[in-house]
Amino acid sequence: MRRTVLGILAALLLVLATGCSFATKDPDYVPPAPLAPLEQLERVPVTQQTTLSAGEDVTAFVTADRNIACAMTSSRGGHLNLPYEANSYSDAANNKFAIVPVVHCELAAYAKPEAADIADDCAGTGLGYLGGTVLLAPDKAVYGSCRSGVTQMESEYGPKGSHSGPISKLGELADGQNIERNGLRCSAYNGGVACGNVSGGVAFFVSRAGYELISDGGKTVRGNLKDTP
Repeated sequence: MRRTVLGILAALLLVLATGCSFATKDPDYVPPAPLAPLEQLERVPVTQQTTLSAGEDVTAFVTADRNIACAMTSSRGGHLNLPYEANSYSDAANNKFAIVPVVHCELAAYAKPEAADIADDCAGTGLGYLGGTVLLAPDKAVYGSCRSGVTQMESEYGPKGSHSGPISKLGELADGQNIERNGLRCSAYNGGVACGNVSGGVAFFVSRAGYELISDGGKTVRGNLKDTP
């Protein structure tokens, strides 16, 4: 018995001497709510983007869960310079158009657009206006587009995805990091991606669960997440 008591005392003295501490979980702790997209983009420091280059004049990344891929790139006359989708951005016919900085994102799993946010009737082509894409320009953000078939993101990381292709080779933007290009900024956080023109008060947040489209310096919010705390 004496040896047992001495052993316990020795163990206690060792703990005190080595400065060990024990953490206990607070059952009443409530984690703070995620920041609003514009606030997140403004507060978080900008990450170096050298590992996220995806060719000339394009910075692209994929999220850690491989659900969202984005390109911080350019548009000419509505044609996007994308490293993961075939496009006609470089056609000589587009040289007459001004180059506009944009951010384009694709999702593997996504929500459908709200009726009020459908921005196009698809010009009578019979194509559906679908979710799964979002586009940010300096003055506006639009969710969804007119298209048929799957996007490259769905092809690689959707339910029947190949897990191989141009998106699988993109660098990862870690959760909580911001990246900036041509006055537009993106952040991976809260299970999704926020991108915005912070000085112009325009942004979006997109995730598996849904999306927000922000304008007027945060005063106007549309989308199926607009009422989520």
